Amino acid sequence: MIDCNDIDLIEGGAETAEDYYAALQRAINSGVAWSFQGSYGRTMMEAITGGLCVLGTVSARDYWGSYIPSRDEVQAGTYGSLDYVRQHQGDDWADFIATI
Repeated sequence: MIDCNDIDLIEGGAETAEDYYAALQRAINSGVAWSFQGSYGRTMMEAITGGLCVLGTVSARDYWGSYIPSRDEVQAGTYGSLDYVRQHQGDDWADFIATI
């Protein structure tokens, strides 16, 4: 679940990439962060399409009502899947993100 500490980390308080992307992954997993201000959705999608984060465990809707699928609803190897993260960032990063 996302909390105020995660918001602080996302908005510039993270000292390491691990802290930043862990907070971002918790925001994605929460589902509610998709309805936050537009910069959150854009940032989360950039991390997902860049292979740094994976889609959440449950589907969600963004502020505009657009459907955001869960990681289990996308094809393996496509962005949002754990395989995509593994292909772009390696096994260690994918294992790290999978535990969040």
